[in-house]
Amino acid sequence: MSVVFDTSVLVAGLVEAHPAHRAAFPWIRRVQAGQLRGLMAVHSLAETYSVLTTLPHQPRIAADAALRLIRRSLRRFKLVSLGARDYSATVRTMAEARLVGGIIYDALVARAAAKSRAEAILTLNRRDFDRLAPLFGVKVRAP
Repeated sequence: MSVVFDTSVLVAGLVEAHPAHRAAFPWIRRVQAGQLRGLMAVHSLAETYSVLTTLPHQPRIAADAALRLIRRSLRRFKLVSLGARDYSATVRTMAEARLVGGIIYDALVARAAAKSRAEAILTLNRRDFDRLAPLFGVKVRAP
């Protein structure tokens, strides 16, 4: 089974103090153990780093610590790259659906899931992804 992980699940799985850690972490462990094919959109890698290093968490996660955490924990994940045509098609899809604002970033994750033929997107943000699922022909589930 292949699953695209949304940033919300990646961050929750990596940060023990996160309220959803207990739900998200087992999914990351399954990827680490080779029981699940974990995928993530390339921009989710950058977004995960951004969120980890700016969380209102004490002590703060330093840049080098965030890099080590990502490298150690997510090394078995496959990155899904989107090209210029993917971006253009995603923007067009959002405009045609009259969806605006930050949901475009979730739409890029949905595009990555469709492109990689993943069986599902794993997210803590079901509300937005459920709106995107029919537009991209993907399934959505929560951890």
